[in-house]
Amino acid sequence: MSTPIKQPPLPGMKKPARAARTLPPWISELHLVRRAVLCFAGTLAASLVLLGVTGSYRQQQEQQLALAQKSRMQAASLFNHVEAEKLEIRAYAPRFEALRQRGLIGEENRLAWIDAMQRSQARRKLLPLSYEIGIQQALKAPQPLSMGQYQLRASKMQLHLDLLHERDLLDFLNDLRRAGYIAVQDCAIRRSGAGNSASASEAAGTPSPMLSADCSLLWLTLGQAPNDPAGQP
Repeated sequence: MSTPIKQPPLPGMKKPARAARTLPPWISELHLVRRAVLCFAGTLAASLVLLGVTGSYRQQQEQQLALAQKSRMQAASLFNHVEAEKLEIRAYAPRFEALRQRGLIGEENRLAWIDAMQRSQARRKLLPLSYEIGIQQALKAPQPLSMGQYQLRASKMQLHLDLLHERDLLDFLNDLRRAGYIAVQDCAIRRSGAGNSASASEAAGTPSPMLSADCSLLWLTLGQAPNDPAGQP
């Protein structure tokens, strides 16, 4: 089988021209839809911008809603707290007033204490007594107590009584408890020696003491707590 041999073109002969490419028919029709395409592109761009603005606005509104809900919760909590305080005031106001009338709340009133001791001595016909009241000092409670703006204070009193019997001491202390708030730290009761002192007492028309008591008391009060340098109690 023979292979055909290609002959080179002879001089002076032109190469055959290639066939021209033909464009798709829709290319020539683009000018018909150009306005619609531009309108679509503009609409799409505007839609994207509006979508971004809407998302940002929605985020801001959600943040404002969260802040409003937080403020509402705080206001509701404050309202409930105020209502609870009002109920506590109604419940404890009579008790508070009673404590204030008995001298526990407020500044100490030593004249009232002395008057209570004199009235008890006169009413129960007790023997002469002597006392000494010390300086008022802040008292640390044995257990932590929530006292708010108040501070527990105590004035220590050393008391000496001559007694006919032990009941006189108990009655006297009960009278002091009704006049105020006291805490008895200790009491030492001793028998009095019968002799010249008893004879002298009988000669003076007063019964001779059978016992003597030395007690250490604390008069308790609740006063305003001093403020710290920052101004907070």
